[in-house]
Amino acid sequence: MEAVYFAPEASSSPSAARAVAAAQAAGVRTFALRRQVIERVADSSTPQPVISVARRVDVSLDAALARAEPYSPVVVCVEVRDPGNLGAIVRSAGAAGAAAVVACDTCADLYNPKTVRATAGVLFGVPLVLDRPAAEVLVELGGAAFRRIGAVARGGEDYAAVEIPERLALVLGNEAQGLDEATARLLDGSVTVPMHGGVESLNVAMAATVLLFDLARRRRALAALER
Repeated sequence: MEAVYFAPEASSSPSAARAVAAAQAAGVRTFALRRQVIERVADSSTPQPVISVARRVDVSLDAALARAEPYSPVVVCVEVRDPGNLGAIVRSAGAAGAAAVVACDTCADLYNPKTVRATAGVLFGVPLVLDRPAAEVLVELGGAAFRRIGAVARGGEDYAAVEIPERLALVLGNEAQGLDEATARLLDGSVTVPMHGGVESLNVAMAATVLLFDLARRRRALAALER
């Protein structure tokens, strides 16, 4: 964190006051601004009373894989164009204990303010890899013995019946078109979330959440068996 700016009403909000105090305790520069100034520099119409400037936190793919623990998936986003969806995927990935999130070069900007807000702060807690071509990422993951499984709206195996490999890459595609053919050719398999009532598909962030938390549940079950 490089700097924190806060409006006068931050003192009357417990969470905002804690954020400012924590920044000051950590030696981060803090600046009091008038509310009108906060409203002008923030991008939202009704900003919170505290805003900050932080350095980029993304890492290389090699660094992310070096820290990946067994049975913790690497989430690969290909052509996820909506900032809110990308941010929500990062949030779910962090909450479910994913090893890393890769936002390929065809995705929305992870540092778009809307994306950052949608992560709810989780972008500081999960390794992020940005701006790499999808084909390069998938080839490298294959070379590192990751099983590359794509999430598809229909035609894949039932996600609840697929065996979990120790090294798994969960690949998510575009909101409207899904995974393109070039990407699909680099996959080792695909999974589908069964749906009822004639529902055509789930939102990509919602589908990611279903899949990631099922993996987390199974990871806990494996850990319990090992004990």
